Amino acid sequence: MQNSQDKNLMQDILMLEKGVCDLYMHGSIESSTQNINQAFKSALNESLCMQDTVYQQMKSKGWYQTEQAEQEKIDTLKQKFSNQMMG
Repeated sequence: MQNSQDKNLMQDILMLEKGVCDLYMHGSIESSTQNINQAFKSALNESLCMQDTVYQQMKSKGWYQTEQAEQEKIDTLKQKFSNQMMG
C-alpha cells in the first residue's frame, strides 16, 4: 500500500512542478523589466531542476514510463516545422 501512496504522491508533485514551470516561463516571457525577467528565469531553472529530480526518481522506480520516438516520426516533424518556418 505504501508503494502505491508514494507513487501517487510523486505523480502529484511532478504535476505541480510542471505547472509551476509553466507559470514561471510565462512570467519570464511577460516580464516588463530585466530584473523581473531574471527573477522568473532563475525560479524557472530551479523548478526545472526539481522537476527533473522527481522525474528521475519516478523513472528509477518504474513509475514513469517513456518510449523512444521513431526516427521517421522525428524526421517528419522536423520537416513539417521547417516548412512552416520557411513560409
